[in-house]
Amino acid sequence: MSDPSQAAALLLKLYELRTEPSLRRARSWFAFEFHPTSAREVLAAWLGPGHESGPYRMTTTYWDMAASLVVQGAIPYAMFNAANTEHYAVYAKLRPFLAEVRATTKYPDYLINVERVATSGDSAESKIAIFGTYLDQQRVLARDGKQRPSLDGAAAGGPQQQRRRPLHG
Repeated sequence: MSDPSQAAALLLKLYELRTEPSLRRARSWFAFEFHPTSAREVLAAWLGPGHESGPYRMTTTYWDMAASLVVQGAIPYAMFNAANTEHYAVYAKLRPFLAEVRATTKYPDYLINVERVATSGDSAESKIAIFGTYLDQQRVLARDGKQRPSLDGAAAGGPQQQRRRPLHG
């Protein structure tokens, strides 16, 4: 894309989509509740019955679609990565299982756009490692019962209550 303002408009639209409540819940589930240890668990989340697979599919297809805009040249790589990092987390979480998931489903291009964008650039591996460490921490918090199940399922004093508190005093 030759016009940076058009690419910026696409980025803003992507951000707007990310704030949609059902996608926000799906992304939260993916980050804080979904901790696969095998390709089988990834496949169960992806191919599970109807609404049960929704959060997985919403998150992965959103980021693969967003990354496709970079791969196809609609958004420059540097601009996309200056505004986003979550695609590194998605890739870091699924990378250990992608080869088996692709082979099992006979879908060799599954999440290929996320992979291409996340693995491009000089510091790609260090960014993936940073998010891998973050995800490991989230897995431990969840295992130890220190992770809230979700924003919607928070008990009294959870995020809904916290938003009502004044910032100071």
